[in-house]
Amino acid sequence: MNYLIVSALAPIVAVILYIYLKDRYEKEPLQLLFFSFVLGAIVSVIITMLISAVYQRVIPLHYNNNIFQEFIRAFLVVGLTEEFSKYVIIRYFAQPKKAFNEPFDGIVYAVMVSMGFAATENLMYVLGGGYQVALVRAFTAVPAHATFGILMGYFMGKAKFSRNWQMLNLCGLFLAVLFHGAYDFFLFINFIPGTWAGAFLSLAIGLFLSRKVIKRHQDNSQFKV
Repeated sequence: MNYLIVSALAPIVAVILYIYLKDRYEKEPLQLLFFSFVLGAIVSVIITMLISAVYQRVIPLHYNNNIFQEFIRAFLVVGLTEEFSKYVIIRYFAQPKKAFNEPFDGIVYAVMVSMGFAATENLMYVLGGGYQVALVRAFTAVPAHATFGILMGYFMGKAKFSRNWQMLNLCGLFLAVLFHGAYDFFLFINFIPGTWAGAFLSLAIGLFLSRKVIKRHQDNSQFKV
């Protein structure tokens, strides 16, 4: 059991360390990072569960190899619900903080919240599925959640220092939902042979864009000497 927990959390820790080290010029307070992670692990999961319960009553989907229903599940029931639950934490906990004082901080806090959510999700899947599930998710679901957080955080980082902050915040949410929904959709329609490749293509594009936006915020940091 202990080894399963370690295997579930190891990729989460790896992503957190990667982003923390990428914050080169002005590190965030560890206490705020910790609370962001915990809120992502607990509060965003609770929000997701509550919204999902409403969806089950309002949108009774059967998922019987129906492409349209799988599209609704991927983008609305899962993608929008999970990313909105993370967005709420970033928007109302992290973004107003004084320590959130440069655009790159949006990426840092968004990833911390996303990794908190991913940690809870990963523990549930790995404890139920074992080491094989842990290995697969270490190279798929966990980095996918990281890219969703990075892309959302990029725009939410810009938003705090812009007059057009509302639109930029929503752009971050939209982009995270778009990539999350696309990734899940191709996995959900696995009754069509070969569609899994679409999920990996979506993840590859997300990783590519993530590297780009990380570098852009690094280059534009006002703390850069």
